Formats: sequence, structure tokens, C-alpha cells
Amino acid sequence: MEYRQLGRSGLRVSTLTLGTMTFGGQGNFAKVGSTGVDGARRQVDMALDAGVNCIDTADVYSAGVSEEIVGEVLEGRRERVVLATKARMSMGDGANDAGLSRTHLIKSVEASLRRLRTDYIDLYQVHEWDGQTPLEETLDTLDTLVRSGKVRYVGCSNYAGWQLMKALGISDRLGYQRFASQQIHVSLQAREAEYELVPASLDQGVGILVWSPLAGGLLSGKYRRGEEQPEGRQLSGWGEPPVRDEEALYSVVDVLLRVAETLGVSPAQVALAWLLGRPGVSSVIVGARTDEQLADNLAAAGLELADDQRAMLDAVSQPPLLYPYWHQANTASDRLSEADLSLIGPHLQVK
Repeated sequence: MEYRQLGRSGLRVSTLTLGTMTFGGQGNFAKVGSTGVDGARRQVDMALDAGVNCIDTADVYSAGVSEEIVGEVLEGRRERVVLATKARMSMGDGANDAGLSRTHLIKSVEASLRRLRTDYIDLYQVHEWDGQTPLEETLDTLDTLVRSGKVRYVGCSNYAGWQLMKALGISDRLGYQRFASQQIHVSLQAREAEYELVPASLDQGVGILVWSPLAGGLLSGKYRRGEEQPEGRQLSGWGEPPVRDEEALYSVVDVLLRVAETLGVSPAQVALAWLLGRPGVSSVIVGARTDEQLADNLAAAGLELADDQRAMLDAVSQPPLLYPYWHQANTASDRLSEADLSLIGPHLQVK
């Protein structure tokens, strides 16, 4: 297992992180998985044995049950892991039971600490944008939590590019803790994050944690062109991530299957290995309904793709250059930064 710096912070995380959205199986989250305490303990054991040092959860997963299970399973070995959780989503029916206000964040962190059976959270992430709470209030609260010792690092998730940059600018201007990371969705099936979020991370030194790297199982190899689809998250009504171009998806899957057959590994491992070689990625979050799925995902940590295999995957999944990027490719290619080239570079190579 390789360990990478989380952005510009001094924190090192394993290239694979154990995701726990499948823990609990309460309410709508039953569509994703229903792993109980015994199953969760096995999966955590497997992850730790493979060298994983980061576990990611959220207060909203199964209405807090995921955090409770993580806390129970980690008891006695809490210090071995970088423990990450999130807050923002609705946790009740009250007017202040959602969002990123000072009231909700403080209430949320105290509740997460109790459920996780710990007195500190290594990485506390705002789970989603809150356009009605001033960023100054949110960032001041997060800064206070770090200085109090209840939180070590802070991150964001699912922000737009301008929202991330606004937050970083306010933190720099007011001396608040900066986001060390952003947790975003990017995969061979959906590379929209490469337009703004990945270049912003490279430019600003923000680590990238990738959620749903297999696109809800779409890149696992079990969904194939012209075949009846098996039971899975995409058929359960979960709906994330959306599939906007089914033909493009199956074109990606065809290449995945070809590369996987050549290497003698699963398509899921190929998809994960591709992500681990992308610019700015600190860690890829893997979760699984079964122990077998998790074992297969964990094996991706040691998989190296050849340059030609990576090029095939890049080509079949490459997003088109939107404006102003096509214009910059045509007229500004002599003065592009590393961040710019993460998106524009491949298009220059084919000119």
C-alpha cells in the first residue's frame, strides 16, 4: 500500500480508503448495503491488514448508524486510522437540523464524536454546499473546532470550483484553517470534475478523495452491453451517479474488459488503478456489499497499468474541451500551468 500526502498538509493517507456507506442499512441507505457490526468488523480487519489507514463515514449514513458501527469496530485501535466523517445533511426535522451554520456544525460534531467513541476527528468534511450560510460563519466554526482539538483537519465535498476557491480565499484572508482536501466524484464514467475541481486542487494544494470510483458498480464489469443487468445499486433506485450516455458507458466498459483480460484482473481493479494514476488524487474510497468485493477492490492498490493501457482508457473516456478551455488550447498553449495541463494537455498531444 502506498501512502500519499493529503494535499499540502502533513497528513499521510493510504491510496485506498475504506468507505462505510454500506454500514447500517437504515432507511434509504438500505439500497446501498446493510452491513452489520460483525460484517463491518471483518471488512475493517481486511482493510487494515491490506495497509489501509483511512476510514471514511458521515453522520447521515443510515442516520448515524454507520458512525456507531465504525466507533464500535474501532474501539481499542482508534489510533491506527485516519478517521474521516462529514456533516451538512439533514439529521432531523428541526429548522436547524441541516446546513453549515455554527449551530448545526457544533451540534453535529459533538454527536459524531459520541457515535464514533472518540474525542477527535482526523478529517472533518462539509458534505455539501450550503448557499444560505455565509462561508465566513462556516469556516470560522471549522477553525474553532480545529483549535479546540476536536478536529485535526477540515475538508469539503461536492463543491463547485468557484465555491471551493471562494472558501480558500476567505480562509487565507482571515487566517482560518484551509480545506486540506475535497471529496469529489470522478471516474471513467464521469470526468466532469476535471474541468474545474481537479485543476483547482493542483493549483491550491488541496488533496482529492474520490467517492464512488466504480460509478455505483457500473464499472465493476457486471454491467455489459446487451446483457440483462444483475441486481445492484443502479437497479435499486439509488440513482447516483446518473448515466447520461449509456453508449459511452458501455464503450468504456468494453475497454475496461479488454485491459482486465490482458492483465488477468477484474475490471474494477483496472478502473481503480486508472484513478490512482490521475493528477492530484490522494486516495480512492472503496466500499463493498460483500467481503469478496472488498478483497477485489483492495487488490487494486498493487496494480500498475502500462502506458498504452492507460492511454486507451483515457481516450475512450476523455471529456470534450468546453469553453474557455478549447480557446486556451488554441491560443494560450505556450503559457499553461501544470493545473491547466491536467485538462488541456491530452488535447494538445493529439493536434
